[in-house]
Amino acid sequence: MSTPTTPYERPVPPWLEKTRGQATAAELVLWAALEEVEDPEYPISVVDMGLIYDVKLDGRAVQVNLSFTSMGCPCMEYIIDDVRERLLQEPTVDNVDMQIVWDPPWTRQRLTERGKEKLKAWGISV
Repeated sequence: MSTPTTPYERPVPPWLEKTRGQATAAELVLWAALEEVEDPEYPISVVDMGLIYDVKLDGRAVQVNLSFTSMGCPCMEYIIDDVRERLLQEPTVDNVDMQIVWDPPWTRQRLTERGKEKLKAWGISV
């Protein structure tokens, strides 16, 4: 993992580094905003959980590709609503389109190092 540039100031997993490396400066701001959205079950951001697969900005519309830890995740609607609500707080965003992605499936490898540390602190094996 390489050291990222702002708005991220910490190492990230290769999948996120690749995705973020293709992002525009405006999209990086949106990724940073999503760091504030926590998973309802654990005090860890949806970015650190690896649930956000991609963020694309087209004019004032954002498309978010996200997944969940399982197809039966009881928190899907909460997460979708929280992600949408947070992005709509950005002055450059008027519309958020959420796309649920199941391929590739979520795995523990999508967790960031910070995410792994937080889950371990809660006694969750990662």
